[in-house]
Amino acid sequence: MAPFALVDDLGKLGAYAIYLLIGLAFGATLEVAGFANARKLANQFYLKDMTVLKVMFTGIITAMVLVFLASAAGVLAFNDIYVPPTYLWPGILGGLIMGVGFILGGFCPGTSLVAVASLKIDGLFFLLGTLFGVLVFGETVALFDEFWYSSYLGRFILPEFLGVSAGVTVLLVVLMALGAFWLAEKAENVFGRGVFDARPVSTPVRLAGAGGLAALALLVMGMGQPTPMQKWEILADDKAALLGERQVQIHPGELIQVAANHQLNLNLMDVRPERDFNLFHLLDSRRVEMEDLERGALTRELLDLPANTVTILISNDEARATRAWKMLTGEGIMNVYILEGGINGWLDLFAVNGACQGCQPKDGPAPEGELAWEFEAALGSNRPIANPDTFRDKAFFFAPKVELEVKERPAGGCG
Repeated sequence: MAPFALVDDLGKLGAYAIYLLIGLAFGATLEVAGFANARKLANQFYLKDMTVLKVMFTGIITAMVLVFLASAAGVLAFNDIYVPPTYLWPGILGGLIMGVGFILGGFCPGTSLVAVASLKIDGLFFLLGTLFGVLVFGETVALFDEFWYSSYLGRFILPEFLGVSAGVTVLLVVLMALGAFWLAEKAENVFGRGVFDARPVSTPVRLAGAGGLAALALLVMGMGQPTPMQKWEILADDKAALLGERQVQIHPGELIQVAANHQLNLNLMDVRPERDFNLFHLLDSRRVEMEDLERGALTRELLDLPANTVTILISNDEARATRAWKMLTGEGIMNVYILEGGINGWLDLFAVNGACQGCQPKDGPAPEGELAWEFEAALGSNRPIANPDTFRDKAFFFAPKVELEVKERPAGGCG
């Protein structure tokens, strides 16, 4: 399950042609809505003509409903959609500056392009002013970059802010939009007398459109968003071979080499029960609950990690780590590997000649998922054998030179 990979499916030229058509259609829509007219746009702020709110909000909620409907149906991976990171206070200040410019000039950057395409001279001057402002900003941002990068919230979206599901959020936003449309028309009736000669669309059609959008929002809420394991099931046909061919299992000797590579950000995630983790775990690893992975509670955190992050999943053997790998893969997390043999394999390889200090293998084979070693005390990572650096000089004895392919999430753009 992935976003529509046009470059892969159509090639660069085909994808660029689609992007061009989308851009032309968007520009034509803005032109038809009258967004090349500075007076029409400025009337928004005097409550005389609320076309801007109605057109743009309609586009936003329609896209929102269709995106989450496609995600609920399993044909679109929402986590793979680029969402610009949130810098709260710089974003608020930037919005205020843009709003003042919008009022004074009668255009925003996008509508100025529409005006230029319509051969409007005022739109051309506004666009030149925008480009000049971009130049000035680029040359001076270093003077206030501390503020520019402050209040970082990452990939922050409304469901997280409201603390409700995506489906409930979709319904609430649609209802808010419909209420805003009703209030906008009331404002036009009071402040915009003489601006409107007649309504462009009959009331029954508008009511049908509003009802249809609300019905789709209810459908999104009723379907719900797929869980990480449900997302994996959609991907299984394409990704299961990676498990069978042992392409995502990392040998303990390879882990030592990765830990020594300072160009990588190593993220060790131990998915074992708390008791086993307290008995012994690798240095700098952290325990995560499988339940948190199953409900996607860590997805946002993992998506926000640096692009050079390599995540290693650790369990007693490979069973729980493999399940965790499936869920993270379903969520679109990049560069995730499974520690080959788990903690049992680590100890089998390195706990020789008393190196474990107070632990020994249990008699007989351990059941699947169980720790195969006994410990005199729960020391966690307070044993030399828990530190990969202990074996750095001997890593080449245990595994060939590792060449992990660190993939980066495709960079997104914004309108």
